[in-house]
Amino acid sequence: MNIDTHMMMIILAAAVATYATRAGGHLIISRLKSIPPRVDAALNAVPAAVLTTLVAPAFYAGGLEVKIAMVVGLLVGLRFSLIPMLLCGWGMAVLLRHLFL
Repeated sequence: MNIDTHMMMIILAAAVATYATRAGGHLIISRLKSIPPRVDAALNAVPAAVLTTLVAPAFYAGGLEVKIAMVVGLLVGLRFSLIPMLLCGWGMAVLLRHLFL
């Protein structure tokens, strides 16, 4: 097994940077007596921003079956919880790939 030291250094640097930002954020927030409204609004926007960075590239790069499955997942997600949304989106992608590929 050949270990690429350059890749290991990149992974280690990413781990340290991730830990530093999380620990630093926790340290800063824990020192505040109350969270300012702008900071609270920014923290509440983070999940939507992360979700967008995961979904948008897949929607753009995926084929028609991926786009249809994502739209189905979105529509189901408007009415039901996370698990039915994931199952319907995944099931639609599998079905469409089986039928058309």
